[in-house]
Amino acid sequence: RAKSTTRFPAEFMLVAAFNPCPCGYRGDPRRECQCTPPQVEKYMGKISGPLLDRIDIQLEVPAVPYRDLSGTRQGTSSAQMRDFVYAARQRQAERFVGLATRVNARMTSRQLREFCPLESAAGEMLKNAVTSLGLSARAHDKVLRVSRTIADLDASDTIRCPHLAEAINYRLLDRSLWS
Repeated sequence: RAKSTTRFPAEFMLVAAFNPCPCGYRGDPRRECQCTPPQVEKYMGKISGPLLDRIDIQLEVPAVPYRDLSGTRQGTSSAQMRDFVYAARQRQAERFVGLATRVNARMTSRQLREFCPLESAAGEMLKNAVTSLGLSARAHDKVLRVSRTIADLDASDTIRCPHLAEAINYRLLDRSLWS
């Protein structure tokens, strides 16, 4: 290990992707995975648990069937999504006025307690998730930050069960890829 450290100011958003196994087909409904459980375990073991714990949103992106790609179904437009995000950012700006913090992702532990009120059922849900999933303190805080953002997108001052459930579901690697 290094005998000293140097700290540089930096703020960035990491977006990463990796296959669920060496062949890339684990969980694919159309192709059979050729990997043995020990191969998958070895492959996943190459990824640092502490690094994964620092990733706020972890999710699986399945292959999209052709019928969905070629369909005419309308989803949320980019303009609509931009408006949702703008409104959520405005809520955050109002929340953090006079503070160094500007966005939910940068809230301190103290700010989490102040700015992330949970409805009582959501508090119980979080407690159960931490216990059953074995979430670290870091993962607990990330779930709160993400659920606060989801609540902001929903224009809600309080974090409700659906907000928290969605945030917990974004902790995919705490749940499934390791089993």
